[in-house]
Amino acid sequence: MISKPAFLQGIFPIEGSGVDKPVLLHPDLTYTVPPGVTAQPLYFRGGNGTDELVTVLLARDGAPMRYFPIGARASTHVALAVVEDLEDGSVLEVHLAAREGLTGTVVIDLGLVEV
Repeated sequence: MISKPAFLQGIFPIEGSGVDKPVLLHPDLTYTVPPGVTAQPLYFRGGNGTDELVTVLLARDGAPMRYFPIGARASTHVALAVVEDLEDGSVLEVHLAAREGLTGTVVIDLGLVEV
């Protein structure tokens, strides 16, 4: 079986909209599973440059899938190896929830494999 890696990653500015109001972090952090392919999230790494807790949310087809709280000026690394499959056509987005008005930066690195 031939597999192909896919990544959603970068350093992004944030502006919080409320801890209970996750919003799409950046359009570049959207991934659509290609036709005839299944994708599997392998890992999530995130860093938070602010002085407060932020929460990264992976949303599949608009519904919450996984939450990753990242402490103030901290980072997290979560192995997701074969937790679940994303079927072809599924849309995965990275959202962020933070206190309203909070500004700063986050680092996102989400690795997937297409099989």
